[in-house]
Amino acid sequence: MSIYVGNLSYQVTEEDLKQAFAEYGTVNRVQLPTDRETGRPRGFAFVEMETDTQEQAAIDALDGAEWMGRDLKVNKAKPREERSSSPRGSWSGGNAHRNNNRY
Repeated sequence: MSIYVGNLSYQVTEEDLKQAFAEYGTVNRVQLPTDRETGRPRGFAFVEMETDTQEQAAIDALDGAEWMGRDLKVNKAKPREERSSSPRGSWSGGNAHRNNNRY
């Protein structure tokens, strides 16, 4: 399992996260997703630690903590949801039925 870390500063690095979470145990992996177009961090990350006990200690200590000028949101990561084949829904924005009622 991994930890979701949200509301991160856009200046944060993987190394910053490793150091912060290392206080609670062994950090196995850090993922810091970036925006495809800008290359800028997206403001969240995933951290995997050695044991569930270490993960829970980090969550308990860091959830709501102020770090780099931001209040962190730290919790167990939820499994990724399957995406549909259509990108971001329909073009009509959910208002297609209104367009058919014109006189």
